[in-house]
Formats: sequence, C-alpha cells, structure tokens
Amino acid sequence: MLMLSFVLCVGLPTALSTFYLYVIADDQYASTVGFSVRKEEISSGIEILGNITELSGSSSSDTDILYEFIRSHQLVRIVNEQLDLARIYTNKSDPVFSLGDDTRIEALVDHWNRMVKVFYDSSSGLIEVRVLAFDPQDAQDVAQALFEESSLMINELSAIAREDAMSYAEEDLGRAVDKLKVARQAKLEFQNRTQIVDPQADIQTRMGLLDSLNRQLAETRIDLQTLRVQGIPENDRRVQDAINRIETINELIEQERASFGGGPSRTDQEAYSDLLAEYEALQVEVEFAQQSYLSAQAARDAAFAEAQRQSRYLATHIEPTLAETAEYPKRFQLLAMLTGLAFVFWSILALIYYSLRDRR
Repeated sequence: MLMLSFVLCVGLPTALSTFYLYVIADDQYASTVGFSVRKEEISSGIEILGNITELSGSSSSDTDILYEFIRSHQLVRIVNEQLDLARIYTNKSDPVFSLGDDTRIEALVDHWNRMVKVFYDSSSGLIEVRVLAFDPQDAQDVAQALFEESSLMINELSAIAREDAMSYAEEDLGRAVDKLKVARQAKLEFQNRTQIVDPQADIQTRMGLLDSLNRQLAETRIDLQTLRVQGIPENDRRVQDAINRIETINELIEQERASFGGGPSRTDQEAYSDLLAEYEALQVEVEFAQQSYLSAQAARDAAFAEAQRQSRYLATHIEPTLAETAEYPKRFQLLAMLTGLAFVFWSILALIYYSLRDRR
C-alpha cells in the first residue's frame, strides 16, 4: 500500500507532468526591456557658466507609480487594443500556459501578470521587464508597446507636474490683475467725477495762482499808498481804481483759500482737502495693486522657468530584445518543483497514516 500510494501520489503526477512539459507544452520566447525614470534639472545660465550643473537620478515615487502601471488594467487594455493579446496568448494545443477561451479584461490581466514579470530594484530605481510569448516577434512587440506606453505615462506625469506648478502662479497673477483693474477703474471714476486729473498738480497750480494774486495785491497797495502820499484826493479816478483792484484781488484770494477747505464759496462742491484725501487713498490702492501685480508676474515667470528646467523621462538601458532560442517554460525546474511538492504531499499522508495506525 505504501508503494502504491507513492506511485499514485508521486510517480503518476511526475510522469504526467513530464509528458505534458516535454511533449505538449509549446515553447515560449522571452523579450527583455530595462529602463528607469530619470529627472533632469537644467541649471540656469549663471550656474552653467560657473560649471554648477546638476543632472538628477531617478525618482523613487515615479518608479513606484510606473511599477504599478505596468501591472494595471489600464496598460493591459491599451496593449490589447494595439496588438490583440487574445491572439498572442491563445494556444489551443497548450491549455495550461495558454490564455483560454475567457478573454475578458480580468482574465487578460491575470494572464498578463503570468507572462509579464516586472523586476524592480528600489535602491537603484531600475526596472527590468521580461515578456513571454509563443512567438519571439510577439514577445518583442508586447515589450515595445509596454515601453512606449510607460514613456507616455511618465511624460504625462511631467506635464501634470508642470501644470500644477503653473496653475497656482497663474491664479495669483489673475487675482493681482483683477485688483489692479479695480483700483485703476476707481481712480478713473474719481477723475471723471471731479474733473481733476491730479489733485497734487492742481494744488501746485492753485498755489501759484495765490502767490501771483498776493504779489499783485502787494503791488496795488503800494501804488495806492504812493498816490495817497502824493496828496491825490480819494475821489480821484486813479485812487478809486486802485481801491477796486485791491477789493477784487482780495475776493479772488478768499475764493481760492476757501476752495481748499470747503468755505462758503464752495458749497456746491466737495472740500478740496477731502478730494485730496480720497485721491491719495486711491493712489495708494493703485500702487499697492501695481506692486502685487509685478510680484505675481515675477512669481509666474519663476514658476515657468522652474517647470521648464525640470523634466522626467524614461531612460532605457536594455532595448526590447528579440529572442532566437525558446528558454521557457523552464521544464526541468518546473518538473523538479512539481515532483518535490508531490513527494512532500505523499510524505505528509504517510506520516498521518502511520500516526493513526500507532494510536490504535
């Protein structure tokens, strides 16, 4: 019984496995491709002149993303649309290593992970992919498509990173532009309402006018005093003209002075001091908005330059190979593993049997 069980549990499975592996199982060809994600940072012109350049290594996070992408439904679906994986991996004469009749995406992904092995060295960031197929050209085509789609995915990651870096700077610049427009519009409305382009310049003009009136008033008073000293009577025309001129000049001076503080002569208009305070507040808003706009523009330009200097790309150290010899399936290794498992299974059953018999 022990020998019979050995034959049934070890000998028969080994014989059937040997027959299938060496007679029925079709040869499989392997195509290998190796690559890594590199991040290049191009230094500025000043740094280049000073020989301070930096060429980066791999980015571990990007490599982790790429590792998962190679095993994902998305990549399998894209490659299947390009090459028809069902045709490549379906082999009626080899049901064990073939895809079978189920060609749904879940079955394709499961078989993909059996035929496409990814070897990832996290310390160096290197990825090596081994693609198996029943035809060497199919294996190379799958490896090439895998590499091209991986490269596109890394380029998309780089583009997304650049867009993220630029989007925040563009939003800040947009807000700064809006604030500057609002401030300038408020200043323009003030100028249209008051008919004053620049109160400061208007003040200088008015002060010049006051100075001129004061000089004329002083000259006219001197002339009047001279006439009186000469004994000219008050009813003389020259004396009356001087007196009238002094009164007119005094009225003009009072009107101009009143316009600065909102006196009786300016009841229908705003006090000039209030206009000046309002204009200065608007001017401060415009200047602050202008500075914010210039800062936001500089930050946007810096973000754009930084995004242009940084880029990710997929660097290959092994191009997709074209196999000339079928190295898979590893028949001897598979046979040894199956025989070992069968022997362990038979040994466990034998130990259980003898243990139960001894208890009796």
